Amino acid sequence: MDDSINGGVLPVVLTIAGSDNSCGAGAQADLKTITALGGYGQTAMTCVVAEVPGRVEAIQAVRSGVVAAQARLSFEAFPVGAVKTGMLYSTAIISAVAEVLSGAGRGVPLVA
Repeated sequence: MDDSINGGVLPVVLTIAGSDNSCGAGAQADLKTITALGGYGQTAMTCVVAEVPGRVEAIQAVRSGVVAAQARLSFEAFPVGAVKTGMLYSTAIISAVAEVLSGAGRGVPLVA
């Protein structure tokens, strides 16, 4: 595993979630929290949401294979110490994430 990006100093946390462009929820909010708590956040995006507080205008899913690839590559390249899931959006994405977590992510603590 290559921990040269964060120098191996910060714990790596992978969030698998949707994107909220207003940054009040989803992966962006997770990244702010992970950073505030002293972690190095990474993402696997499940969908893109056009929203502001109180209003969701559009949701576009990311293909399940792309979600799985994002997560798998994080596990291959970084010492992921924890995973946090948010909106997984569809049965196909849930299945893809479960497969990655039961393989590359086996034994890594999960916060759902």
